[in-house]
Amino acid sequence: MTGAGPPPAVLPRGVIVLLGIAGIVITVAGLRGVAHLIAPVFLALMLTVTVSPLSVWLRRHRAPVWVAMLTTVTVVYVVLFGLGTAMVVSVAKLLELMPTYQAQFDSLQADLASALSNLGISESQLGGVLDRADPTAIADLVSWVFGGITSVLSNAVFLLAVLLFMCLDAVSFPARLQSTADQRPQVVTALRSFAQGTRSYLLVSTVFGLIVAVVDTLMLWALDIPLPVLWGLLAFITNYIPNIGFVIGLVPPALLGLLDGGVDKMMAVIVLYCVVNFVIQSVIQPKIVGDAVGLSSTVSFLSLVFWAWVLGPLGALLAIPLSLLAKGLLVDIDPSTQWINVLLSGGSSPPPEAPAPAPPEPAPSPPDAAAAGETS
Repeated sequence: MTGAGPPPAVLPRGVIVLLGIAGIVITVAGLRGVAHLIAPVFLALMLTVTVSPLSVWLRRHRAPVWVAMLTTVTVVYVVLFGLGTAMVVSVAKLLELMPTYQAQFDSLQADLASALSNLGISESQLGGVLDRADPTAIADLVSWVFGGITSVLSNAVFLLAVLLFMCLDAVSFPARLQSTADQRPQVVTALRSFAQGTRSYLLVSTVFGLIVAVVDTLMLWALDIPLPVLWGLLAFITNYIPNIGFVIGLVPPALLGLLDGGVDKMMAVIVLYCVVNFVIQSVIQPKIVGDAVGLSSTVSFLSLVFWAWVLGPLGALLAIPLSLLAKGLLVDIDPSTQWINVLLSGGSSPPPEAPAPAPPEPAPSPPDAAAAGETS
């Protein structure tokens, strides 16, 4: 009689954690290395997830498959081309306007150098910072925000191809996802949670972004700030950047107010922006977004820093959807890690748990077997 064999060797938990961290580091390094390819794919995925309910609605109303596909592709392309055209035209007007403020900027530079000199700080001690400053620097921040999208739009062939194929697959994807629910219910639940969270986040951010953009445009127009429509568009786009989007959208119009009307106009822009944008974007919106997607303010801010470092400016715009995708694939997919959602969510109460998938119905008995049972 032989005894049972030795139990299988199990790695210590610390080793497993270190191996997991090493895998994450390698994955992140790989993402940074191919950011120019990954960023358009993530943008296309976000746009496709956003418009996918349209194809589902068309199919539910018995529209032909080709109609659902064509409508989805058309809507995505119109949104993409409209946003790209608006950004290109606005930035071109900004670059055209900046040289006209050279005299005001030189005067401001001289006044600043004189004030620093009175404080005992010489221009040489500043390392030539004032000499290197230029009015076109106002456009640098705008170009950084727009740069992520415009760089992706510059690779238009690849982006349009990815969008085309994703939109075509989006029409039949819900049915394929449903067919795998019995074999991989947790995967299906995680993917649906990601899609629902992404759409909720984009809906809330878009609504608040439109409100902020309209109010800012009218406010800047009343203050006679140049290019108020551009700054409204900037406020709309930076509204998708959590936590610091308000500050990024404030800097260019405040500097233009300083060059155009002095300190008083700049302070008026800052005060009005703080009253409108800070209350909406930093007080009201984060609460609604946190409740909609289940991410706390701290997690949202760290997501912004992380994805901007990995993918650049476009990563900042897609920080929340990318974090939802990572949470779905790493946390929601495994029942043993569901407790992490409590730590990631905001508020004092834990987020509502995703409903467990219904167990598969038992297959019906073959007719001959049932008849045999009745006979016996």
